[in-house]
Amino acid sequence: MLQTKKVAWVSNDESVAMVDVNGKVTALKAGSTTIVAVTEDGAMTASCKVTVEPAALLKGTRTILAYIAADNTLASFASLDLAEMKAGMAKVQDSNVHFLVYIDDGKSPRLLELKNEKGAVVETVVETYGSRNSVGVSETQEVFAKVFSNSKYQADSYGLVYWSHGDGWLPYPLRAGTRWVGQDKGNGDNRMNISEFVEILKSAPHFDFILFDACFMQAVEVAYELRDYTDYCIGSPTEIPGPGASYDAVVPAMFSAENAAVNIAKAYYGLSNSNWTAGASVCALRTDKLVDLARITKQVLPGSVDNAQLRSLIFDYDKRRGSDGFQDGHVGYYDMANMMKKITVNGGYLTWRQAFDAAVVYWATTSMNFSGVIQKMFSMEGTNGVSCYIPSVSNTVTDKAYRSTEWYTSAGFAALGW
Repeated sequence: MLQTKKVAWVSNDESVAMVDVNGKVTALKAGSTTIVAVTEDGAMTASCKVTVEPAALLKGTRTILAYIAADNTLASFASLDLAEMKAGMAKVQDSNVHFLVYIDDGKSPRLLELKNEKGAVVETVVETYGSRNSVGVSETQEVFAKVFSNSKYQADSYGLVYWSHGDGWLPYPLRAGTRWVGQDKGNGDNRMNISEFVEILKSAPHFDFILFDACFMQAVEVAYELRDYTDYCIGSPTEIPGPGASYDAVVPAMFSAENAAVNIAKAYYGLSNSNWTAGASVCALRTDKLVDLARITKQVLPGSVDNAQLRSLIFDYDKRRGSDGFQDGHVGYYDMANMMKKITVNGGYLTWRQAFDAAVVYWATTSMNFSGVIQKMFSMEGTNGVSCYIPSVSNTVTDKAYRSTEWYTSAGFAALGW
């Protein structure tokens, strides 16, 4: 049996392309360099010439805002991710980009710009703020205006990272019409409804992508609400571990010339074991395909469904309670493809699956994921990356809130009596 040797990777010209500890090469500017692999004992070497064509680099300008609402139990992770963002920005040498970070970790809310100046990342404070509710509509709009209405940051394309706690479209508090992402506990317990998030996006530029670094956000109900404001929604259908994404890899991917959403998702999935508790899942949805998905869903739905039984048969990403002692707080984020396969007849699923596959441009998961709520691993076998809600039969306030979503109406679930 051969013994595995540790390998060190080196780029002879890091201004052209960088290589990480796993041998992954990131193009930075047009030119050529040589990537060298050397075993730990120096006994073996290998090299490969890499040429970066101009087409591989970003055309035009791009401005990205990472909005970190961490005045909550995630505060300790915010500074760690900010450090990773700086490490990631050190790999981005395009001069026509802007990367801004709003961070509220319960100390001093501030808006920063990170810029690579000849290999050194310079952090500039753009604005400081007093104590505030960072998930409030007016407060968020103020930050967005400081970035997206500023002529200095006007660009050909835009991206957004929203970093916080999240619970998909879940009502908070539990009453009809409210759904939330983001939490601020600096003064009470404030959370942003998805409808409020949409109001903020109405005055922002159209985004190439929105990356949710928050739990349960890859729900079809959420993506459908955002379809007019971003080309791609990127997120996880289940819980994500506290440290969030590995931004040293994600930041360069956000400034990719082509296929940025897929590159972000791949970088998000390619997590280091040192940064994560255990397991990871990520899905990128192409929003312009969601209207067609809703239309075909409506076409292939059967006349009736026993949704009480259905809830017990479909994979549920939400592990917050159950027969094995899971805690209360369960909402139910069910695998949408599992559900449609179960309820469609006469080849309807094949038609529907084509539309689904056109919308899902990337999906990857480790075999097991981790629930921080219950401190347990669970299998991800048979999952497809996008969740949906299945109502109960007791007409709860959560069921009523589900009926207020645009997805419920457009996809025809009213015909099922849901």
